[in-house]
Amino acid sequence: MLEKKKYLLLRRICQGLILLAFTLSAWLGTSIAQGTLASSVWFGAVPLSDPFVLLQSLAAGHPLAGSALWGGLIILVFYALVGGRVFCGWVCPINLVTDAAQGLRRALGWRKARVLRIDKRLRYAILVLGVLGSAISGLVLWELVNPINLVMRSLVFGLWLGGLTAAIGIFLFDFLLLSNGWCGHVCPVGAFYGTLGRYSIVQVAAVRRDDCNDCGDCFTYCPEPQVISPALRAIGGHGVQIDEIDCLRCGRCIDVCEQQVFEFSVVGLAKSGARGP
Repeated sequence: MLEKKKYLLLRRICQGLILLAFTLSAWLGTSIAQGTLASSVWFGAVPLSDPFVLLQSLAAGHPLAGSALWGGLIILVFYALVGGRVFCGWVCPINLVTDAAQGLRRALGWRKARVLRIDKRLRYAILVLGVLGSAISGLVLWELVNPINLVMRSLVFGLWLGGLTAAIGIFLFDFLLLSNGWCGHVCPVGAFYGTLGRYSIVQVAAVRRDDCNDCGDCFTYCPEPQVISPALRAIGGHGVQIDEIDCLRCGRCIDVCEQQVFEFSVVGLAKSGARGP
């Protein structure tokens, strides 16, 4: 059981420790992680800033401190290397909500059921509108309604109403209307980070795709199952790397595959049909 949920457990530990660090710093006065995911200082010395927030701030005409710019650069380089949507799968607190909704849909056999049909390009339109709206209004516009920010404010400042309302709303949206609807179709933060990590060097790869027995478990558990087919089926001569920008690098396909088809790899090192010891 642990082997089948290894990366899921690692993700939950990672998400939990990050949220705990912010909460302890806010409520007990520690210096582990002061601030929120939008802008923070770790261990009293290392600044980290969300580059999408900085982009909106610049568009709004807000002056930025040098530490914020350095913090944004650190995040840009990190996610450009490891894959932008690693943020969505390993850091973002909303992922806990959407995974719960997806898990309940799967348990009830609602995996393929949908009430809404939303073009996935909507999130890019919201991203552009967020930046343009910030420039016009002079406000960091998306952060006023960003569920990530609302949840973080709940944990750090005790503003529970906004965070709980956002979490419940997204859960109901994903559960009742469209699986992975918020993260995969609406959220501009995921769109931004996915684009940022378009050419990352760390990817999931179907290194043993010749061993695939078509059980379909990887498609069932993956929040973005459309990213798997090109690498797994060698569509159009595609290599074994899952290089779609929507891949969260969550590792669920690795966990659930009995044939051990998938693994994390560095670009250029994975070979098609490679077999384990």
